[in-house]
Amino acid sequence: MLDFASGGPPHRRRFHLVESSIFALLMLVGCSPTFNWRELRPEGTPLQALMPCKPETATRPVALDGGALNELRMYSCDTGGLTFAVSWLELGDSARVPAALNGWRRASLGAVRVDAARAEDPAAQWSGSVPGAAQALGLTVQGTDYQGKAVQMRALHFVRGTQVYQAAIYGPSLNDSGVIATFFDGLKLP
Repeated sequence: MLDFASGGPPHRRRFHLVESSIFALLMLVGCSPTFNWRELRPEGTPLQALMPCKPETATRPVALDGGALNELRMYSCDTGGLTFAVSWLELGDSARVPAALNGWRRASLGAVRVDAARAEDPAAQWSGSVPGAAQALGLTVQGTDYQGKAVQMRALHFVRGTQVYQAAIYGPSLNDSGVIATFFDGLKLP
């Protein structure tokens, strides 16, 4: 005899338990957000940023102003078909800031195979700001990645004291204005 109040015979109840567990697991996986925003506070700087995924870190020596090498620190992650990056370096001398800022903007264009002269092109500019930054310059261009595929870049270079920063998004298409706004609006130098 079947006991409908308890869900049927014991083997049927186990089946429902397994079936319910699998359904719950699938729901959890299906509900995980593509853009899981989290606060980033890079050590050694007052910068606060929002990243849409858990960033990886890297450092390397660079000479963006043609002078001495400085340690560039980068935090980046990939999600939703886009790459998000926040980088910074300490120059130690305010006289080096203008050349380093210009060099970094040119290097950013070179990374997506766009002529460095476009750094001064009004069509490639966008006005961005970062609370607490003394200066902020935006670039937006269409280029190609290292595989020759089309890529769009939207980058913001900004300065506070002797620290120079870059926040950038790269992807085949940068059409989600909400994601772009969340990333760039999350930048603060308190």
